[in-house]
Amino acid sequence: MSDNPWFAALITLFLWWFSTGIILWRVRVADNGTAQDHMNSVVIGLPLIAIGVLAARASLPDLSATGIYKAFLAALALWGWIELAFLSGVITGPNRTPCPPALRTQDRFWRAVGTIAWHETALIVTLFALGIATIGAANPFAFGTFALLFVARISAKLNLFLGVPRINTQFLPRPLAHLASYFRLGRITAFFPISVSALTVFSALLLERAINVEHPGMSVGYSLLTCLCLLALLEHWFMVLPLPDEKLWRWMLPARRTLSLTPPKEHVEEANGL
Repeated sequence: MSDNPWFAALITLFLWWFSTGIILWRVRVADNGTAQDHMNSVVIGLPLIAIGVLAARASLPDLSATGIYKAFLAALALWGWIELAFLSGVITGPNRTPCPPALRTQDRFWRAVGTIAWHETALIVTLFALGIATIGAANPFAFGTFALLFVARISAKLNLFLGVPRINTQFLPRPLAHLASYFRLGRITAFFPISVSALTVFSALLLERAINVEHPGMSVGYSLLTCLCLLALLEHWFMVLPLPDEKLWRWMLPARRTLSLTPPKEHVEEANGL
């Protein structure tokens, strides 16, 4: 497989767009059906786990460009199934109710954690398993890819909880409609510049390694991670800048019945300090 870093960047961009779109499409199709259709989505997606495990195992001793792509795709396959299970409402958390208004931030935080606890546990267990598997292995990029996705997702979730000016809730499926009540629509907090600065610095560090590392396989791996980190940074800026990011996938999705997922007025007012 090509060891051209530009090819790696294009592959990352395509997989980010395509994998997000196909998951959103399947969840929307199930949304237009019954609750059982969401469970069917998770069952249909089970081969992703097998693909991820087998590809990750095959990649461990292989530091060639082919091995790097196997590791990258393995992490995406495992991540994709867990996200599909989350968006389908199968692996979420013990709390499946909207957030009561006027809660203290601390209480709202723990209730928010309860809405995603099993999902985060699945991600942490998978991350830990990949970390153990890659100890002493020649190719650590399955773990590196999954770890980057995990850290970027935690950062995004914290920003949505603390407050950002733009929150796109139109892709939230019906089983997760209650999550909108835990978002804060308003001014950014101090955490936003910290998170985007950290992602920017980490992107620069990864780019430096992609440029200066001598091994062609490692260069591909760092190029994939650089592009992935930059996409995570872009997703953070989508929370602030008035960009129509929803158009990237909205055209792919079937229409659904109208369902208001706008955060309640109390949360909007609280975020704006009213």
